[in-house]
Amino acid sequence: MAAPAEVTSPALAALRNRLGKELELYDPTEFKCAWVVDFPMFHYNEDEKRWDAEHHPFCQPNDDDVEKLKTSPGETRAKAYDLVINGYETASGSVRIHNPKIQQQIFDLLGINEEEAELRFGFLLEALRYGAPPHAGIALGLDRLVMLFLGHENIRDVIAFPKTQKASDLLSGAPAEVDAKQLRDLYIKTDVPPLKK
Repeated sequence: MAAPAEVTSPALAALRNRLGKELELYDPTEFKCAWVVDFPMFHYNEDEKRWDAEHHPFCQPNDDDVEKLKTSPGETRAKAYDLVINGYETASGSVRIHNPKIQQQIFDLLGINEEEAELRFGFLLEALRYGAPPHAGIALGLDRLVMLFLGHENIRDVIAFPKTQKASDLLSGAPAEVDAKQLRDLYIKTDVPPLKK
């Protein structure tokens, strides 16, 4: 396939998964786990001609790659990690930046100047200036784990109040139209046309 990796990787992964299932190359009752590490820190946004954070702007760069922030940001790896079970991401996390100088370097690369950084993330930057300790986090996708343990292929089968493909909630009827008084009370002005019934 000749296309950017953002197109070819998902397409080839879907092909691999389908062939694996059709040719019975794996046992669907077994649980196979893998930790995915060494994620790239950044990807280049061609439209805006700048770097974007691949995961989020608070990931600690790999210790061996800190100098690459100045010379080759695209080669910088993040201290980020995902737990994959049977091809499904079931947990994701990262080691966070705890050095204000490195955090500012990351913001500079992303085109966030000091004034904007202070406005958007002042609470965090203040904590870093006071000496936040090294810290990390991970979030489990419990709904995905339940899906795998029960042998389902669609996460909506195990979510208490799943949304449809169009993001509507069949139980509550959301999203619903908001009347003009509610918008006025909340000082919200919109040019969105009313929903068709």
